[in-house]
Amino acid sequence: MTRTSWAEPVLRRVAGRLVWALLVLWGTASLTFLAQAALPGDRATAILNVRTGNAEARTEAELAPIVREYGLDRPLLVQYADHLAALLRGDLGTSYQQHRPVVEVIADQLGATVVLALVAVALAWVLMVAWALLTAGRGRLVGGAGRLVEVVTAGLPHYWLGVILLLVLALRLGWFPVIGGTGAAGMLLPALTLAVPLAGFLGQATRTELERALGQPFVLSARARGMGDTAVRLRHVLRHALLPAVSLSGWALGAALSGSVVVEQVFTRPGIGQVLVNAVGSQDLPIVVGVVVLVAVFYVVANLLVDLAYLVVDPRLRRSA
Repeated sequence: MTRTSWAEPVLRRVAGRLVWALLVLWGTASLTFLAQAALPGDRATAILNVRTGNAEARTEAELAPIVREYGLDRPLLVQYADHLAALLRGDLGTSYQQHRPVVEVIADQLGATVVLALVAVALAWVLMVAWALLTAGRGRLVGGAGRLVEVVTAGLPHYWLGVILLLVLALRLGWFPVIGGTGAAGMLLPALTLAVPLAGFLGQATRTELERALGQPFVLSARARGMGDTAVRLRHVLRHALLPAVSLSGWALGAALSGSVVVEQVFTRPGIGQVLVNAVGSQDLPIVVGVVVLVAVFYVVANLLVDLAYLVVDPRLRRSA
């Protein structure tokens, strides 16, 4: 197939993915606005109470500056348009409590969460590949045990798993610090807490392809030439079996970012998880909305990049795009 023959369908596929990404982001932005508008009570009073730390009735004179600042006296559609326009400019608003731009509040802690999520996804891949190669195609008993472990680990809640790892590996054995930090030792247990369920989920998709590839003619040919089982799996089978896991990597990164909210609490790590929990506790809605929008952006961008990479990795998609 010539370059010009597949360029048009590939560009059409990419355009479709971009439209989907924009629709998801628009839906997220709309839902966050509706969630704020639908909250019971007077929003101006809620904002002023959060700022002052006192929950009490307010006079119209006290509320007037808040109403003007946030445009709460304008029609709802105008407020919605302003909300979308601000997000397009990268303006997530100002924290009610900290009196700082939400972008700055999140940026202070974002790096630690992104690093944790990336390490967790990388660790999940290592665990998934090692387990799949070890158990796939090894007979009904071993293969069944491998599937069972993947199903169980994929369903483990982060909070429960994090507490178990903390009690056993940190408190009981003393191998890791009890309170997580940004260093390597303090990151491993939180990353493992996120990685184990991800590895189980990715492993279920990879195992099927791995077992299918093991029965292909090219595998029989490699073995007929005297190649050992380990070499066949690593050099020929693995690259064919990893395509489903590659397609799920964008989801895995987004899941690691959202799961970090819980994990950072368990291990007392810095990150946007702490920021979000504190914002929810203090009813600081701009920060809550900012974190939700940010996670949605990560989900969409990661999935979009994975889709584009999938077109490069798998030539079949370029022919059928």
